[in-house]
Amino acid sequence: MTTRADTVIRPLTAADVPDWSRALNTGFLRTPTPSAEEVADRGSHLDLSRTLGAFDAGRCVATFRSFPQELTAVGGAPVPADAITNVTVTATHRRRGLLTRMMAHDLAAAKERGDVVATLIAAEYPIYGRYGFGPATHLTEWTVDVPRTGLDPRRPHPEDGGRIDLVDGEDVRRTGPALYDRLRRERPGFTSRDERWWQIHTGAVRPERVPWTEPFHALYRSPEGEAEGLATYVCDDTWGDAKQPLNTATVKSLITLTPAAERALWHYLCSIDWVVRVRSGRRAPDDLLPHLLPDPRAAHVTTHADWLWVRVLDVVRALRARTYQAPGTLVLEVVDPGGYTGGRYRLETFPEGPGTCVPTTASPDLTLDVADLATLWLGDESAVRLAALGRVREERAGAARLADALLRTSRRPWCPDVF
Repeated sequence: MTTRADTVIRPLTAADVPDWSRALNTGFLRTPTPSAEEVADRGSHLDLSRTLGAFDAGRCVATFRSFPQELTAVGGAPVPADAITNVTVTATHRRRGLLTRMMAHDLAAAKERGDVVATLIAAEYPIYGRYGFGPATHLTEWTVDVPRTGLDPRRPHPEDGGRIDLVDGEDVRRTGPALYDRLRRERPGFTSRDERWWQIHTGAVRPERVPWTEPFHALYRSPEGEAEGLATYVCDDTWGDAKQPLNTATVKSLITLTPAAERALWHYLCSIDWVVRVRSGRRAPDDLLPHLLPDPRAAHVTTHADWLWVRVLDVVRALRARTYQAPGTLVLEVVDPGGYTGGRYRLETFPEGPGTCVPTTASPDLTLDVADLATLWLGDESAVRLAALGRVREERAGAARLADALLRTSRRPWCPDVF
């Protein structure tokens, strides 16, 4: 056993990448020793200045990485985010404060850079609240029993005069980024995708550690010929004892700009010969899918969980970045044990537009932890619910209800990606 003082936390050098990759694989319970190809691929795209390792006697025992990202706020404005990933601590070195030290190093750098928030996908719920992160979006996955949907399999074509074509990975790399960027400007919770994301998800780049099965890509075009939807899916090969096809189509991604495109692509997926089940992949909890079917009970929930976690680093810029659905004034007392952004802030909002936010010495209406502010910021949570849970304290009667009127959104935020 070594003491905490014996473990050094520092950014990587190129020579550290093999050892860091081994520690990463160990932490995620994958085959520990990385191949030369895996090391070369990691080394080709890691920003070493934002990739941390904890080293005990020269051996890497914890990993941490961040990269630049944009997160869409309510109303469509992108805010700069510090996206955190590849977080592990080797089992022999748990409970020594290594994650706390790495997180403090990264968040301090993000704050100095001017990032408005930090983001991550939490593998385990209890870990990140103590660093000021709160669950800001949720996901739901459905499994559709195709024979129960009530759809007419003889009518697979879009009813609005649009068309669906199967395209290849090159077509997706040409069409998908612009389609996705249009959508992410409209839906709070979306994160940016770089060129490497599209290369990996279309097979142009195939990291050894990422299993690859070539998917199908279905592109929806409106009656005017505009690309407005894209579904990527794979199918298994399952047959019953009576030589009956029992295949499942699993959606990897489905993005649409219009309800017509969304309806057309889900109906298409439920019309594929031999497919008796469709797994939806990661959707927003208020997704239209079940109610696009004549019998919504044909879609049953198989997963529902928190997804994107957010840590607010700049309250003023975060609250100024988003829009609001009603006018009002709210004074927030934000408690931040991390010391990055605690204080008292006056939020004034205007209908369907941006608000103003400034530090203030006025008496607070609500007191809340910075982690709970994150759950409210994208509009996915209710201040009234948080008050009932004892996580938000009303300093003025009715303040939680006012917060809901100002902060809640008509559609729930959604982050379809993992990073």
